[in-house]
Amino acid sequence: MGEKLSEDEKTHKRTRTMTWEDPLPALMRAREMSGLEYLRAIQDGRIPMSPIGALVDMRLVEVSDGRAVFELKPAEFHYNPIGSVHGGIAATLLDSAMGCAINTMLPRGVSYTTLELKVNYVRPMTRDTGMVRAEGGVIHLGGRIALAEGRLVDAAGKLYAHATTTCLVIRG
Repeated sequence: MGEKLSEDEKTHKRTRTMTWEDPLPALMRAREMSGLEYLRAIQDGRIPMSPIGALVDMRLVEVSDGRAVFELKPAEFHYNPIGSVHGGIAATLLDSAMGCAINTMLPRGVSYTTLELKVNYVRPMTRDTGMVRAEGGVIHLGGRIALAEGRLVDAAGKLYAHATTTCLVIRG
């Protein structure tokens, strides 16, 4: 007779545990910094990544004036019911990259929020895709409205999704 299987092995269950830090202290510190200073502090670990970053397992890897880049290695826990990475993961990466690109250009005390997000999916991702990068760049920064675009690419530069966003600039 063969080995006995555990209940998890019989049902093919997986377990994933995540932790995150209280976002309120980081948000309080953000009020004292420009958007670029705040994002650099996140990038170098002086301020923790947001809870959504911990949830989907993405990292802020580049930040400069008008540009932000996040990376993520697609995993099985990102899958949708049809066996590929859920489109919401790509949208989350792109929304983060584009919004943070806008944030890099905002002075202390000014914030933003997404008003509109448009994503064009080009090809599916799976856990075999490897590391992907969401690269966001500012197109226009006005007094009340900011526009950005983003590209989600793999290590070879192959495009997986393209996006644009309109954000509201919030002063005061």
